[in-house]
Amino acid sequence: MALGLVCAVGTSLCYGVGSVLQSAAAVHAEPVDGLNPRLLLTLVRTWRYPAGLALDVVGFALSLLALRSLPVYVVQSVSASFLAVTAVVGVRVLRLRMRRLDVVAIVVVVVGLVLVGLSAAPQPAAVVVTRAQWLVLAAAVALVLGCLPLARLRGRAGAWALGGAAGLAFGVVAVAARALSTAEVPGRLSEDVHVVVGSPAFYAVLVAAPFALVAYATALQRGTVVQATAPLVVGETVLPAVAGLVFLGDRPRSGWAAIAVLGFVLAVGPCLQLARFGEVDEVGSEPVGQPDGIS
Repeated sequence: MALGLVCAVGTSLCYGVGSVLQSAAAVHAEPVDGLNPRLLLTLVRTWRYPAGLALDVVGFALSLLALRSLPVYVVQSVSASFLAVTAVVGVRVLRLRMRRLDVVAIVVVVVGLVLVGLSAAPQPAAVVVTRAQWLVLAAAVALVLGCLPLARLRGRAGAWALGGAAGLAFGVVAVAARALSTAEVPGRLSEDVHVVVGSPAFYAVLVAAPFALVAYATALQRGTVVQATAPLVVGETVLPAVAGLVFLGDRPRSGWAAIAVLGFVLAVGPCLQLARFGEVDEVGSEPVGQPDGIS
Protein backbone atom coordinates (compact mmCIF):
# COMPACT_ATOMS: atom_id res chain seq x y z
CA MET A 1 0.00 0.00 0.00
CA ALA A 2 2.89 2.36 0.76
CA LEU A 3 4.19 1.94 -2.79
CA GLY A 4 0.72 2.67 -4.14
CA LEU A 5 0.48 5.89 -2.14
CA VAL A 6 3.93 6.98 -3.30
CA CYS A 7 2.90 6.35 -6.91
CA ALA A 8 -0.34 8.32 -6.43
CA VAL A 9 1.59 11.28 -5.00
CA GLY A 10 3.99 11.05 -7.95
CA THR A 11 0.99 11.19 -10.26
CA SER A 12 -0.16 14.40 -8.60
CA LEU A 13 3.29 16.00 -8.94
CA CYS A 14 3.52 15.11 -12.64
CA TYR A 15 0.00 16.33 -13.40
CA GLY A 16 0.55 19.55 -11.46
CA VAL A 17 3.57 20.70 -13.44
CA GLY A 18 2.27 19.27 -16.71
CA SER A 19 -1.03 21.17 -16.48
CA VAL A 20 0.75 24.54 -16.47
CA LEU A 21 2.83 23.60 -19.51
CA GLN A 22 -0.18 22.31 -21.46
CA SER A 23 -2.26 25.34 -20.57
CA ALA A 24 0.44 27.69 -21.88
CA ALA A 25 0.60 25.77 -25.16
CA ALA A 26 -3.19 25.55 -25.61
CA VAL A 27 -3.84 29.26 -25.02
CA HIS A 28 -1.28 30.32 -27.61
CA ALA A 29 -2.27 27.76 -30.25
CA GLU A 30 -4.60 28.70 -33.11
CA PRO A 31 -8.24 27.98 -32.13
CA VAL A 32 -9.99 25.07 -33.85
CA ASP A 33 -13.61 24.29 -34.62
CA GLY A 34 -15.12 21.30 -32.86
CA LEU A 35 -13.13 18.46 -31.35
CA ASN A 36 -10.39 18.46 -33.95
CA PRO A 37 -7.52 16.00 -33.36
CA ARG A 38 -5.35 18.32 -35.45
CA LEU A 39 -5.18 20.55 -32.39
CA LEU A 40 -2.88 17.99 -30.78
CA LEU A 41 -0.67 18.00 -33.88
CA THR A 42 -0.42 21.77 -33.60
CA LEU A 43 0.37 21.65 -29.89
CA VAL A 44 3.13 19.06 -30.16
CA ARG A 45 5.13 21.47 -32.33
CA THR A 46 5.80 23.59 -29.25
CA TRP A 47 8.08 22.45 -26.45
CA ARG A 48 5.57 23.12 -23.69
CA TYR A 49 2.86 20.68 -24.71
CA PRO A 50 5.16 17.69 -25.38
CA ALA A 51 6.89 18.33 -22.06
CA GLY A 52 3.56 18.56 -20.24
CA LEU A 53 2.25 15.50 -22.08
CA ALA A 54 5.38 13.54 -21.17
CA LEU A 55 4.77 14.36 -17.51
CA ASP A 56 1.15 13.25 -17.94
CA VAL A 57 2.30 9.94 -19.40
CA VAL A 58 4.63 9.38 -16.45
CA GLY A 59 1.84 10.37 -14.08
CA PHE A 60 -0.59 8.01 -15.80
CA ALA A 61 1.88 5.14 -15.55
CA LEU A 62 2.29 5.85 -11.84
CA SER A 63 -1.50 5.93 -11.41
CA LEU A 64 -1.75 2.49 -13.04
CA LEU A 65 0.73 1.17 -10.50
CA ALA A 66 -1.23 2.81 -7.67
CA LEU A 67 -4.53 1.34 -8.90
CA ARG A 68 -3.11 -2.16 -8.59
CA SER A 69 -3.29 -1.96 -4.80
CA LEU A 70 -5.45 1.05 -3.90
CA PRO A 71 -9.15 1.85 -4.38
CA VAL A 72 -10.13 4.26 -7.15
CA TYR A 73 -11.35 6.89 -4.68
CA VAL A 74 -7.90 7.07 -3.06
CA VAL A 75 -5.92 7.34 -6.29
CA GLN A 76 -8.31 9.84 -7.89
CA SER A 77 -8.48 12.12 -4.85
CA VAL A 78 -4.69 12.18 -4.58
CA SER A 79 -4.40 12.80 -8.33
CA ALA A 80 -6.88 15.69 -8.11
CA SER A 81 -4.57 17.41 -5.66
CA PHE A 82 -2.33 18.25 -8.62
CA LEU A 83 -3.93 21.71 -8.49
CA ALA A 84 -2.36 22.25 -5.08
CA VAL A 85 0.97 21.29 -6.66
CA THR A 86 0.31 23.78 -9.46
CA ALA A 87 -0.34 26.51 -6.91
CA VAL A 88 2.88 25.83 -5.01
CA VAL A 89 4.88 25.72 -8.25
CA GLY A 90 3.34 29.02 -9.29
CA VAL A 91 4.38 30.70 -6.04
CA ARG A 92 7.87 29.22 -5.79
CA VAL A 93 8.93 29.22 -9.42
CA LEU A 94 6.81 31.91 -11.10
CA ARG A 95 6.54 34.08 -7.97
CA LEU A 96 2.77 34.41 -8.15
CA ARG A 97 0.82 35.92 -5.29
CA MET A 98 -1.06 33.45 -3.11
CA ARG A 99 -4.05 34.72 -1.19
CA ARG A 100 -4.84 33.57 2.32
CA LEU A 101 -7.84 31.69 0.98
CA ASP A 102 -5.47 29.75 -1.29
CA VAL A 103 -3.24 28.88 1.66
CA VAL A 104 -6.28 27.60 3.57
CA ALA A 105 -7.33 25.57 0.53
CA ILE A 106 -3.91 23.90 0.30
CA VAL A 107 -3.93 23.08 4.02
CA VAL A 108 -7.42 21.59 3.69
CA VAL A 109 -6.32 19.50 0.69
CA VAL A 110 -3.37 18.14 2.66
CA VAL A 111 -5.62 17.29 5.62
CA GLY A 112 -8.05 15.57 3.26
CA LEU A 113 -5.27 13.53 1.67
CA VAL A 114 -4.03 12.44 5.09
CA LEU A 115 -7.53 11.26 6.02
CA VAL A 116 -7.93 9.45 2.69
CA GLY A 117 -4.58 7.75 3.16
CA LEU A 118 -5.42 6.69 6.72
CA SER A 119 -8.78 5.27 5.61
CA ALA A 120 -7.27 3.21 2.79
CA ALA A 121 -6.58 -0.47 3.07
CA PRO A 122 -4.45 -2.43 0.61
CA GLN A 123 -6.81 -4.29 -1.68
CA PRO A 124 -6.75 -5.53 -5.24
CA ALA A 125 -9.80 -4.79 -7.33
CA ALA A 126 -12.50 -7.43 -7.41
CA VAL A 127 -12.30 -9.62 -10.48
CA VAL A 128 -14.38 -7.85 -13.13
CA VAL A 129 -16.26 -10.22 -15.40
CA THR A 130 -16.07 -9.70 -19.15
CA ARG A 131 -19.65 -8.45 -19.30
CA ALA A 132 -18.85 -5.62 -16.89
CA GLN A 133 -15.76 -4.72 -18.90
CA TRP A 134 -17.91 -4.50 -22.02
CA LEU A 135 -20.10 -2.04 -20.11
CA VAL A 136 -17.05 0.09 -19.37
CA LEU A 137 -16.13 0.07 -23.07
CA ALA A 138 -19.72 0.91 -24.03
CA ALA A 139 -19.65 3.80 -21.55
CA ALA A 140 -16.45 5.11 -23.14
CA VAL A 141 -17.91 4.99 -26.65
CA ALA A 142 -21.22 6.53 -25.52
CA LEU A 143 -19.35 9.33 -23.74
CA VAL A 144 -17.36 10.21 -26.86
CA LEU A 145 -20.40 10.14 -29.17
CA GLY A 146 -22.63 11.95 -26.69
CA CYS A 147 -20.14 14.75 -26.08
CA LEU A 148 -19.29 15.51 -29.70
CA PRO A 149 -22.11 18.11 -29.96
CA LEU A 150 -20.60 19.94 -26.96
CA ALA A 151 -17.72 20.99 -29.20
CA ARG A 152 -20.04 23.54 -30.79
CA LEU A 153 -20.35 25.46 -27.53
CA ARG A 154 -18.22 28.58 -27.18
CA GLY A 155 -16.89 30.61 -24.31
CA ARG A 156 -17.52 29.67 -20.70
CA ALA A 157 -20.22 27.11 -21.55
CA GLY A 158 -17.86 25.30 -23.91
CA ALA A 159 -15.04 25.30 -21.37
CA TRP A 160 -17.25 23.88 -18.62
CA ALA A 161 -18.91 21.27 -20.85
CA LEU A 162 -15.72 20.03 -22.50
CA GLY A 163 -13.77 20.15 -19.25
CA GLY A 164 -16.44 18.01 -17.61
CA ALA A 165 -16.44 15.62 -20.56
CA ALA A 166 -12.65 15.31 -20.32
CA GLY A 167 -12.95 14.62 -16.59
CA LEU A 168 -15.49 11.87 -17.16
CA ALA A 169 -13.25 10.36 -19.84
CA PHE A 170 -10.27 10.38 -17.47
CA GLY A 171 -12.56 8.76 -14.92
CA VAL A 172 -13.42 5.99 -17.38
CA VAL A 173 -9.69 5.45 -17.91
CA ALA A 174 -9.17 5.09 -14.16
CA VAL A 175 -12.02 2.59 -13.78
CA ALA A 176 -10.83 0.59 -16.79
CA ALA A 177 -7.26 0.57 -15.48
CA ARG A 178 -8.46 -0.64 -12.08
CA ALA A 179 -10.38 -3.44 -13.83
CA LEU A 180 -7.29 -4.36 -15.85
CA SER A 181 -5.28 -4.77 -12.66
CA THR A 182 -7.09 -8.10 -12.19
CA ALA A 183 -6.63 -9.22 -15.79
CA GLU A 184 -3.01 -10.27 -15.41
CA VAL A 185 -2.21 -13.88 -14.66
CA PRO A 186 0.93 -15.37 -13.14
CA GLY A 187 3.32 -16.53 -15.81
CA ARG A 188 5.23 -15.20 -18.72
CA LEU A 189 4.92 -11.59 -19.84
CA SER A 190 3.54 -12.70 -23.20
CA GLU A 191 0.63 -14.39 -21.43
CA ASP A 192 -0.13 -11.25 -19.42
CA VAL A 193 -0.05 -9.11 -22.57
CA HIS A 194 -2.40 -11.52 -24.33
CA VAL A 195 -4.89 -11.35 -21.47
CA VAL A 196 -4.75 -7.56 -21.21
CA VAL A 197 -5.09 -6.98 -24.96
CA GLY A 198 -8.05 -9.33 -25.00
CA SER A 199 -9.86 -7.39 -22.28
CA PRO A 200 -12.60 -4.91 -23.30
CA ALA A 201 -11.36 -2.57 -20.55
CA PHE A 202 -8.10 -2.18 -22.47
CA TYR A 203 -9.98 -0.78 -25.46
CA ALA A 204 -11.99 1.47 -23.17
CA VAL A 205 -8.68 3.11 -22.26
CA LEU A 206 -7.77 3.47 -25.95
CA VAL A 207 -11.12 5.17 -26.64
CA ALA A 208 -11.37 7.41 -23.58
CA ALA A 209 -7.76 8.60 -23.15
CA PRO A 210 -7.30 10.33 -26.56
CA PHE A 211 -10.76 11.86 -26.30
CA ALA A 212 -9.93 13.24 -22.86
CA LEU A 213 -6.74 14.87 -24.15
CA VAL A 214 -8.50 16.52 -27.11
CA ALA A 215 -11.51 17.61 -25.05
CA TYR A 216 -9.37 19.19 -22.32
CA ALA A 217 -7.08 20.96 -24.79
CA THR A 218 -10.15 22.36 -26.57
CA ALA A 219 -11.72 23.40 -23.27
CA LEU A 220 -8.59 25.37 -22.41
CA GLN A 221 -9.07 27.32 -25.64
CA ARG A 222 -12.76 28.03 -25.01
CA GLY A 223 -12.36 29.55 -21.56
CA THR A 224 -10.09 30.04 -18.58
CA VAL A 225 -8.20 27.25 -16.87
CA VAL A 226 -10.56 27.57 -13.89
CA GLN A 227 -13.59 27.05 -16.14
CA ALA A 228 -12.01 24.05 -17.85
CA THR A 229 -10.31 22.39 -14.88
CA ALA A 230 -12.95 22.69 -12.15
CA PRO A 231 -15.48 20.42 -13.91
CA LEU A 232 -12.62 18.12 -14.94
CA VAL A 233 -11.67 17.58 -11.29
CA VAL A 234 -15.28 16.74 -10.38
CA GLY A 235 -15.74 14.44 -13.37
CA GLU A 236 -12.54 12.48 -12.84
CA THR A 237 -13.04 11.94 -9.11
CA VAL A 238 -16.67 11.65 -8.00
CA LEU A 239 -18.19 9.22 -10.53
CA PRO A 240 -15.09 6.96 -10.74
CA ALA A 241 -15.07 6.75 -6.94
CA VAL A 242 -18.72 5.68 -6.97
CA ALA A 243 -18.04 3.16 -9.75
CA GLY A 244 -15.15 1.72 -7.77
CA LEU A 245 -17.33 1.25 -4.70
CA VAL A 246 -20.23 -0.26 -6.64
CA PHE A 247 -18.54 -2.37 -9.29
CA LEU A 248 -14.91 -2.94 -8.30
CA GLY A 249 -15.25 -3.89 -4.67
CA ASP A 250 -13.37 -0.83 -3.38
CA ARG A 251 -13.81 -0.39 0.35
CA PRO A 252 -12.17 1.80 2.99
CA ARG A 253 -10.66 0.29 6.11
CA SER A 254 -13.25 -1.25 8.39
CA GLY A 255 -14.92 1.45 10.49
CA TRP A 256 -13.33 4.27 8.48
CA ALA A 257 -16.09 4.92 5.93
CA ALA A 258 -17.05 8.33 7.34
CA ILE A 259 -13.40 9.39 7.52
CA ALA A 260 -12.91 8.29 3.91
CA VAL A 261 -15.88 10.38 2.73
CA LEU A 262 -14.73 13.42 4.72
CA GLY A 263 -11.18 13.09 3.44
CA PHE A 264 -12.37 12.75 -0.15
CA VAL A 265 -14.49 15.91 0.10
CA LEU A 266 -11.69 17.88 1.78
CA ALA A 267 -9.13 16.71 -0.79
CA VAL A 268 -11.22 17.44 -3.89
CA GLY A 269 -13.39 20.43 -2.95
CA PRO A 270 -10.65 23.06 -2.38
CA CYS A 271 -9.03 22.11 -5.69
CA LEU A 272 -11.75 24.12 -7.42
CA GLN A 273 -10.42 27.23 -5.66
CA LEU A 274 -6.84 26.38 -6.64
CA ALA A 275 -7.63 25.86 -10.34
CA ARG A 276 -6.85 29.53 -11.03
CA PHE A 277 -3.12 28.85 -10.57
CA GLY A 278 -3.04 27.13 -13.92
CA GLU A 279 -4.13 30.36 -15.59
CA VAL A 280 -2.04 31.61 -18.47
CA ASP A 281 -1.96 35.18 -19.70
CA GLU A 282 -3.06 35.31 -23.34
CA VAL A 283 -0.32 37.81 -24.10
CA GLY A 284 2.58 36.45 -22.11
CA SER A 285 3.67 32.92 -21.54
CA GLU A 286 3.40 32.74 -17.78
CA PRO A 287 0.43 32.17 -15.49
CA VAL A 288 -1.60 35.18 -14.47
CA GLY A 289 -0.81 36.51 -11.04
CA GLN A 290 1.04 39.07 -9.01
CA PRO A 291 4.61 38.61 -7.83
CA ASP A 292 6.05 38.28 -4.40
CA GLY A 293 4.51 35.72 -2.16
CA ILE A 294 1.37 35.68 -0.06
CA SER A 295 -1.06 38.55 0.20
